[in-house]
Amino acid sequence: MERPIPALSLLLISAALVPSGLQAEHTRFWREADYASFEKGTARGVALRSDGKLFPAPRSIQFADPGVAYLWALQLDSRGNLYAAGGSNAKVLRFDPKGHADVIFESKELAAQALAMDKHDNLYVGTAPDGKVYKITPSGEKSVFFEPKAKYIWAMVIAPTGEFYIATGDQGEVFAVTPEGKCELFVKSEEHHIRSLAFDSRGNLLLGTEPNGMIIRVNVLPGSAGSPPKAGSVFVLHQTSGKEVTSIVTAPNGSIYATALGLGDSSSATGPVENVQARTAAGAFGQVSSSASFLPTATGSIAYRITTDGLAQELWTSHDELVYSSELSPEGRLLLALGNQGIVVQLENNGEFMIFANTHSAQVTGLLVGAGGKLFVCTANPGKVFVLGPDADPESTFESDVFDAKIPSHWGRVTWHVEKGSPENTVNFYVRCGNTSHAEKNWTAWTGPYTNAETVNCPLARFAQWKAVFRSQSVGLPSISWVRLAYLPRNIAPVIDGVVIQDSNAQSVGASPSTTLLGGGGESAPASLPSASPFGHSQVVSNSAPPVVDMSQGVLQKGYRSVAWSAHDNNGDNLVFSVYYRAEGEENWKLLKGNLTQKSYTWDTAAMPDGAYYLKVVASDALSNPPSDALTSERISERFEVDNTPPVIDRPQVTNLLTGGRVRFTAHDSHTLSHAEFSLDSGEWTPVFPVDLLTDSSKEDYEILLPRLDPGEHSVRIRIYDDFQNVSAAEAVFKTTTDTKRPATTKASESGVH
Repeated sequence: MERPIPALSLLLISAALVPSGLQAEHTRFWREADYASFEKGTARGVALRSDGKLFPAPRSIQFADPGVAYLWALQLDSRGNLYAAGGSNAKVLRFDPKGHADVIFESKELAAQALAMDKHDNLYVGTAPDGKVYKITPSGEKSVFFEPKAKYIWAMVIAPTGEFYIATGDQGEVFAVTPEGKCELFVKSEEHHIRSLAFDSRGNLLLGTEPNGMIIRVNVLPGSAGSPPKAGSVFVLHQTSGKEVTSIVTAPNGSIYATALGLGDSSSATGPVENVQARTAAGAFGQVSSSASFLPTATGSIAYRITTDGLAQELWTSHDELVYSSELSPEGRLLLALGNQGIVVQLENNGEFMIFANTHSAQVTGLLVGAGGKLFVCTANPGKVFVLGPDADPESTFESDVFDAKIPSHWGRVTWHVEKGSPENTVNFYVRCGNTSHAEKNWTAWTGPYTNAETVNCPLARFAQWKAVFRSQSVGLPSISWVRLAYLPRNIAPVIDGVVIQDSNAQSVGASPSTTLLGGGGESAPASLPSASPFGHSQVVSNSAPPVVDMSQGVLQKGYRSVAWSAHDNNGDNLVFSVYYRAEGEENWKLLKGNLTQKSYTWDTAAMPDGAYYLKVVASDALSNPPSDALTSERISERFEVDNTPPVIDRPQVTNLLTGGRVRFTAHDSHTLSHAEFSLDSGEWTPVFPVDLLTDSSKEDYEILLPRLDPGEHSVRIRIYDDFQNVSAAEAVFKTTTDTKRPATTKASESGVH
């Protein structure tokens, strides 16, 4: 029977027949023009908008680094002093306008979680756990203002009439407190926590809850003389897609903005509270690692706008970022304080968003708009204070991600599109390159500045990077829409990954190969084997299962051989192949077939004398390059043999006819024999083994035992095959008789079949 093609042969032949989708190597362009590509760069004072535009960002200055693990809330007094609450343990710092800090409050609680400032510059501090509200006067006097017997003080707001509203957990209560300290339970929710508070434009109190992420509106009714206000009607404005409403702000036009985090199944853990309790049980309080105790552990955030008629609109969603706080900019845009990248995002009116600032802390936890349009920002891990704006940095930079051309390349023109602002504001472009993936390791210095469409001054190199420098002196800032750098990869010789020759007698699946002899003009029909992924580089052996080839529909061609190879070109060039052969012991290669674009070839070995041979496959990228730049590579096959001569069968000898008989014969060949079979009186062909049972040499002795036969003429036909499926046949014809005194007569014949 025909031997199967080895697995490696199948892999190579399948890979050889996969057409290349790559085009020839010519000038290419590295172009960056969208948010995803720009986001990989490094911005210093540059804002990135979601539509893929780069702008100078508001000036960012580190206002203070008080050396705490985290800061949570900010407040300003009438004299311009900034207050920041955080921990651990609970403390409040006061910063004068120059950033000098004093600790004005410290307690044994884990965190100072909320701040409020009345019109007399009295500061109120809410702590957790075992929450209390402390009052600190401008002169520094401290006292417990309110102790609700609640575990957490999450938020505080002061009404224009001076009453306090204090949100607590874990019983979901809001308390109303008069300036004199008289308190009453204002509302008790079915939620565990009231996480945020705000007033709407009509004076109603808005509550943000956890764990069901609801925004609740409570009508405020006046209390009796000297008593806190009372709660009127309660109405759920919106149930968010999150678990925890972390902030609510009201716009001058009456719109309500709210943020929630913890997208997904509302039955899961309840965010910050369970996290705090777990850390308490572990005794983590007071350590730097506890800085995240009041930072939610949920994932994903969403921001809404609720119009005055009650319609809730989703403005922004992230499944990775967490919104800790929000604020309205002086221009009326919503600002989001995010972790865990420590950035501030601004939502634009057209639905876009912009990375407004990067603090390089793990979380931005609080935002506060100050006088003159300044924005104060506090962070966690570590706890710092920044001030943003209102003007842009005089000089800000954006460095692109490092680009890998994969191959050392010639670098051409750098072009870009900048939407011009005021003439005083400029953007300059620089380029550098090198041969390591990290730009700081022995690259060229920055070259430039370049004019638009100018050729860069960079040597042959694999990696490149561009930098934009914004210089801003006035309003009307420019923006970058896209940047493009031309490059031409250096031509690299193709690679032949492997060459495999089918054992013998090529099988053409689906069509008969041509009868091309050596050096002939015809080409074998390509075998339509199942496709497989091409080999990469020098990989020849695959761990995956080889493709299955259905040989039943093919045509076995005696004396034909097939070669297949796998090749690739790192430039993506189109390749052309030539196949050469030489006999073992010869020096000169002879052309078997040239100008092949497929990666396999089948030929007739009839014109090749029996013996050992080698094939050489040469790949050229001349189809895709000028003659002076074309390159070649070659690979030599393993040794293979051609044998078109059948075995020889010595004359069979028949003996002992009276008792059943024996047929003995010897077969030999120039190569190892494969198998033998016989047919008695034109019956079924039956295998016969050598006398020593093993067919493992070029000469074997055989013996066929015959049964007792009826008198008359009989015949035994014999066929024997070698490893190349060459076959010879012989026949022994004899007569049997019942007269034991008369010997039987025999005659034998033999024939050879190629």
